[in-house]
Amino acid sequence: MALRTIRIAGDPVLTKVCREVKEVTPRIRELIQDMYETMYHGNGVGLAAPQVGILKRIAVIDVSMEEDNPQPITLINPRVVLMEGEQTGDEGCLSLPGKSGKVTRPMHVVVEAFDENMEPIRIEGEALLARALCHEIDHLDGHMYMEKVEGEIHDVNYDEEDEDEE
Repeated sequence: MALRTIRIAGDPVLTKVCREVKEVTPRIRELIQDMYETMYHGNGVGLAAPQVGILKRIAVIDVSMEEDNPQPITLINPRVVLMEGEQTGDEGCLSLPGKSGKVTRPMHVVVEAFDENMEPIRIEGEALLARALCHEIDHLDGHMYMEKVEGEIHDVNYDEEDEDEE
């Protein structure tokens, strides 16, 4: 496994629509593992292949927030088949580090995809998982959350958040 370089907002690869994956090759498996390592290293909850410069319909997500109990989700060729409700909250992105903005997303989504073995899966997500699913699938279609921000994008001060938790 290896850390991949995360592409930053403004990189043209982030505006392109990704191609479907036809089969999971050893290179795709390596990419998926590298994406998890890169996501965890960046303290993210999701990462899409174009964020590491690969135009394939692959995303990884883990909203568990617990290092000792990860719950990774690998999505290949995902598509949203149901959206319900609404939630508005701050959203950030590893491709726009240190920034966030208020975005409205569905409260509940159902996504159909394939796992790393090309077995069909159906994921139902509420709250943060629903937000992460929509965010990563947007990346696969060449969109970033900044296009949906209500108001201004603002700096995130992680030190202040850490002090509040202590």
